[in-house]
Amino acid sequence: MGVSTASTAKGICLVTVDFPPVNALPVQGWYDLADAVRAAGRDPENRCVVLAAEGRGFNAGVDIKEMQRDPGHTALIGANRGCYEAFAAVYECEVPVVAAVGGFCLGGGVGLVGNADAIVASEDAVFGLPELDRGALGAATHLARLVPQHLMRALYYTSRTVTAQELHAHGSVWKVVPRGQLLDAALELAAEIARKDGTLIRLAKAAINGIDPVDVRRSYRFEQGFTFEAGLSGVADRVRDTFGTGGPPGTPRTGGPSGPSGPPCTPDAHRSTTAAATEEASS
Repeated sequence: MGVSTASTAKGICLVTVDFPPVNALPVQGWYDLADAVRAAGRDPENRCVVLAAEGRGFNAGVDIKEMQRDPGHTALIGANRGCYEAFAAVYECEVPVVAAVGGFCLGGGVGLVGNADAIVASEDAVFGLPELDRGALGAATHLARLVPQHLMRALYYTSRTVTAQELHAHGSVWKVVPRGQLLDAALELAAEIARKDGTLIRLAKAAINGIDPVDVRRSYRFEQGFTFEAGLSGVADRVRDTFGTGGPPGTPRTGGPSGPSGPPCTPDAHRSTTAAATEEASS
């Protein structure tokens, strides 16, 4: 459990996240992930990093239980800073980062993969930002790197998700494979990258980051200011405490969490996977 690293082949470092049951990371988990990715990038023997996860899904965002246990703002500030560090570590990693995404990729997961250099996803993978249902804001910066602007806005306002196949059609997912082939497919792409000259691939990463039209670090930090404002105003707690009610955000919690139903989420049937992951993370 936690964040681990392993050398799987020459020039490739595998960073694996494992926080059962749904990979909703506590504050320290985000910092540990940032440290692992930065260390992998600094190692002169590495030419590519693969970011993967154990369990049912890639990432369900922050640990909401940790937020709910904190009577003040320490956990909120910690999550803000931890996410910022982890997202930045992926983006600033000295070598390319390939994200291997299986199952749900929600909230902070989108922040990670949106800053990755390439994404390989399983057929059951879904991506989304349920932030408005969680009493938070953020990572629109990273979702905008995966889908066109107006689709990003609609997805953000509705908390709907998109499938790996849909992102592949938009060009943001490199390859979609069966779940059992996910890690092999990600490592295959990483191996192709790792065959390049180590110095040149690092220069290429720095050059491509340098021509990005949006400063993802500053953009995300701007978003985080509104998350903190929502926390100070009390609206974040009011919305966050409605998980599992079956009613609209802002209504009191009266029931237990609702489980998943139906096939993986799409823009037309989006609630099941998102609800299952977020409810289990918060219950």
